[in-house]
Amino acid sequence: MSHTPHELAEEFPGKADAIHRLREEDGHFRKLCDEYHEVNRAVHRAETNAEPTDQFHEEELRKRRLNLKDQIGKRIE
Repeated sequence: MSHTPHELAEEFPGKADAIHRLREEDGHFRKLCDEYHEVNRAVHRAETNAEPTDQFHEEELRKRRLNLKDQIGKRIE
């Protein structure tokens, strides 16, 4: 298990400009990114026990983060 935050710029190297541009131009994309960041922070808090949770909830958060990442990735390709 990694305790490293999965920031979008790290998840999509070389795509920071595209992410920024889409956030400015596309409200739905901005919402996906905001939700990703929210879920990502929740996963990180759970992993570091800053906000302990059970393994099932943490797994659901991870799945939600992966789904959001997939949706974001499809829009920046």
